[in-house]
Amino acid sequence: MNIQSGTYYWPTTLMNTPTYPQVTEDINCDVLIIGGGSSGAQCAYYLAETDLNVVLIEKNTLGSGSTSANTALIQYAGEKMFINLQNTFGEAYISKHLSLCRQAIDDIEKAAKQMNRDCSFTRRDTLYFASHHEDVEKLKKEYQLLKEAQFPLQFLTRDEIASIYPFSKEAAIYFKNDAEVNPFIFTHGLIEYALEHDVKIFENTKMIGHVYHDDGVTIYTDTKHKIHAKKVIYCAGYENVELKNEKQASFVSTYTVTTEPVNDFSTWHNRTLIWETARPYLYIRTTADNRIIIGGLDDNTIYPEDRDSKLAHKKDKLIQGFNKLFPDISVKPAYYLAAHYGGTRDGLPIIGQYEASPHSYFLYGYGDNGTVYSQLLARIIADDIISGNSADLPYYLQNRPKQNEA
Repeated sequence: MNIQSGTYYWPTTLMNTPTYPQVTEDINCDVLIIGGGSSGAQCAYYLAETDLNVVLIEKNTLGSGSTSANTALIQYAGEKMFINLQNTFGEAYISKHLSLCRQAIDDIEKAAKQMNRDCSFTRRDTLYFASHHEDVEKLKKEYQLLKEAQFPLQFLTRDEIASIYPFSKEAAIYFKNDAEVNPFIFTHGLIEYALEHDVKIFENTKMIGHVYHDDGVTIYTDTKHKIHAKKVIYCAGYENVELKNEKQASFVSTYTVTTEPVNDFSTWHNRTLIWETARPYLYIRTTADNRIIIGGLDDNTIYPEDRDSKLAHKKDKLIQGFNKLFPDISVKPAYYLAAHYGGTRDGLPIIGQYEASPHSYFLYGYGDNGTVYSQLLARIIADDIISGNSADLPYYLQNRPKQNEA
């Protein structure tokens, strides 16, 4: 699957990137993780401090897939408003989901502190503004729902926005205590943490076949070896759909620009994460070395040639969108890319468990806040493997009940 193209910023932030061997012999293990991006690394992290024999394989090099294109805005809010999710799933269901998202962000922070690398995890607030007048009422309802759930946030009026930013919008929700992270270093830090706790890590080892048995799964690799595991976690990112075509997954193309370093952020209140209600939307964040990441302007095409042909135009439009918000900050693009972007039709991430694929979990951490979703799902999967029954698993199975189906 051709999931992205262009130039990549995150891999340049890690000098002397660690490398790992290929599989050179047959292996028996308790758990096999397939995929060495952020979701695979997050699963390895949760399974690291157990007595289980855990193996992770990556067909290329660690973090070289969508992790390299991930903009890593760490938020509990996503593209689909919670008021809409609540209409679909019910109040208690979404209250639980909110709680699990909050825990996932705390877990990301904890993991960042435990690893031996600085992944630039930083708590940031978020400004989510109304792009159009008709979005204001929805923002008010969203604010009220989250306020009742005791989340720290404010509702800002036009004058309040204008008093702290160089632009004005009719209304916004100001979320407190979100975060940002360097996803490439975060992934490598998690992998190193897992390695220190005896998880076996292999690169340049591709799964080319699999057979399901009563007692587990046998995976065949392109290194002409086989791995027999009692449990398998498929963490192949968007390529998971090539292994199991989950009908709830949906895809578009997205675009990102990372600028040269900027000297002055004095007009950017708290260097907040910023995004909007418009669809397609624009979002922006800063980096530890004072760059700006501008992303969005999603396009409905799923064809790589069509996606890539629009990159130059989308790059210019992203810069223009930023300039409208911050005309006093001069930016110059340094890296820009086009990428496959996946979501789910009902707005929640998915743990796939299928009758035709026994002893297996498919981690679909798809959505705007994929890093948070992957952390959430990885913890649940690990808990289910360790304890034999995770109470949170049914919330994210592919056949989770909708409110109108209950």
